[in-house]
Amino acid sequence: VQLQASGGGLVEPGGSLRLSCAAATEFTSGYYAEAWFRQAPGKGREFVAGIKWTGDSTYYSESVKGRFTISRDDSSNTVFLQMNSLKPEDTAVYYCAAQPLGSGTPHGRYNSWGQGTQVTVSS
Repeated sequence: VQLQASGGGLVEPGGSLRLSCAAATEFTSGYYAEAWFRQAPGKGREFVAGIKWTGDSTYYSESVKGRFTISRDDSSNTVFLQMNSLKPEDTAVYYCAAQPLGSGTPHGRYNSWGQGTQVTVSS
C-alpha cells in the first residue's frame, strides 16, 4: 500500500495543523489500522496516535493526548491527524503507517509507511 503524507509546515507554539495521509486508490482503508509516528532530530521513532481497522478505537501517546485527534475518511481513503495546542517539542518528521486488520496500537506490525512530512513548532 502506498501512503502519501502531507500537511506539515511551520507553526507558532499554540497553533494548529492538520496532517493528511492519502492511500493509493486500490487501498480499502476500512480493512486497515492506521497510525502516526514521529521522529525528532537525534531521537528514535515515537508512536503518536493510531486507529483500529474497525474505526471504533483510537490510541494516543501521553504526550499528545487531549491535543491531537486521529480520524479517517473511508470514502477518500485518507487518515488525518488534527494537532492543536502545538508545542516546540512536537517538532519532528511525522509518518503515517498502515497494518491490515490491525489494532492501531503502538506495537502493531505496520508494514506500509508514508514518506514523512516535517512539522516545525517555533516562534
